[in-house]
Amino acid sequence: INLLGEHTDYNDGYVLPAAIDLALFVVVGKAGQQSCWIALDKAEKVQVRLDKLERVEVHWSNFIKGVVRELQKRGVLVPEFNAVFGGNIPEGAGLSSSAALETGFLVALNKLFDLQLSPLDIIVLAQKAENNFVGVNCGIMDMFANMMGREGQLLQLDCRSLEVAYLPFDNPRYSLILCNSKVKHSLVDS
Repeated sequence: INLLGEHTDYNDGYVLPAAIDLALFVVVGKAGQQSCWIALDKAEKVQVRLDKLERVEVHWSNFIKGVVRELQKRGVLVPEFNAVFGGNIPEGAGLSSSAALETGFLVALNKLFDLQLSPLDIIVLAQKAENNFVGVNCGIMDMFANMMGREGQLLQLDCRSLEVAYLPFDNPRYSLILCNSKVKHSLVDS
């Protein structure tokens, strides 16, 4: 969640996000001739060839394809892989489900193929995937909060320098209440 700085991350400003207790879980394994990805929560499956990545109309697979494309642009040969994912982050609720998908897949692929990506590499690649492949002119805050968030801490981020400071948020007199209004929005369309 973001407490301060809405719309300032993509303008190189300051933001103050915090991690919450929702998650995305990704399981990956090496594949043969083509990749098969399954979104458990949606009961959807796609088959993809990583040498022929094409963007489709608004679809979750674009975020994964974008991640693979950014790795390929870096000169990383990404072998075909199968994946199953799911979680409890509501899609379209403004909780960065797309950033979770991108960073989650990058973490999984990093582990599976020993890509030796740093957390900052993953953050930057995830943002580039969303900007360049998906077509969302987002900043880096969501990816940063996903990768660098800490329990009981606010994350003060300068989006220009990527300088981070952690601020304790454990005062029992204050609570953050996060409500899902069930009103969907899509940054791809905006």
